[in-house]
Amino acid sequence: MKNKQLIPLSIAGTALAAFGGCSCMLASNTVHGKRQTADEAMRWQSAHYDTGFYDRLEKADYTIKSYDGYELHVQLCKNPDPPSSGSRYVIISHGYTDNHIGMLKYMPMYLEAGFHCILYDLRGHGENAPFVCSYGIREARDLHVLVEDTFARYGSSVTLGLHGESLGAATTVTSLQYHQNIAFAVADCSFSEITNVLKIAFSKWHLPGLFVLSASVCSKLMYGYSFTEIRPIDTLRDNQVPLLLIHGENDRFIVPQNSMDLMDANPGYSELLLVPGAKHANSVLTDPDLYREKLLSFLTDVLKEPE
Repeated sequence: MKNKQLIPLSIAGTALAAFGGCSCMLASNTVHGKRQTADEAMRWQSAHYDTGFYDRLEKADYTIKSYDGYELHVQLCKNPDPPSSGSRYVIISHGYTDNHIGMLKYMPMYLEAGFHCILYDLRGHGENAPFVCSYGIREARDLHVLVEDTFARYGSSVTLGLHGESLGAATTVTSLQYHQNIAFAVADCSFSEITNVLKIAFSKWHLPGLFVLSASVCSKLMYGYSFTEIRPIDTLRDNQVPLLLIHGENDRFIVPQNSMDLMDANPGYSELLLVPGAKHANSVLTDPDLYREKLLSFLTDVLKEPE
């Protein structure tokens, strides 16, 4: 009789161990992506639009130390025809597994508007040392340090804006809790909280939503933060930085509802553009004219001098 009772317990123990092992594997895979090299990124970008302008720009490469001593690689791309009315800078943050080269597609619009463009590799990406992705928790603090460095390096009176795509958009939104001296922020296909994105991703592997919670617990134990803590939407409670939210209507990875929720949660001035036919992180390539028109109109509105 005792042996018959032990058999179900053994099966249950094996199942529990398999569940825990799978959850830890999911947590690990979620925070460790295969990052692109700069050459890989440039080949992809050049195949989809004209990147020739980038080679003609004067550039300055430098590194900064973040809040914990982590080194970030940064590149300033100087505007060849900046406005005489004052210096304008924008920091552009890339998406998960990408690097600073992936953000070239946004630069022509900012160059047209008179901005110097600051590109950088997010923590664990590009030329930076390997590091686990925290989906905006550590990355937002890094961006805050870069903002402070930009003011110190180029002048406290410069006009400084932020623009981010996907992970970079969530990082941009999350960072607004640390600084309100930013002139504007643009978040392209940001998530409002990461768990809804993971549920969609895990469902493609036919895994139920329970695994998001179990992987979240494993992430907390393994890396010091849980997925349920990653909620850019909560960081907007006191935001007064003008915010432009952009999302592709056909985004099935980070669904447009995320940007709609961020719009509703933002107490300050905000605008929302949904780009018809655009998939994830593809709005500017799907309808570049619409994107440019909306961005330049937003910049004109938020940067105009008070009457």
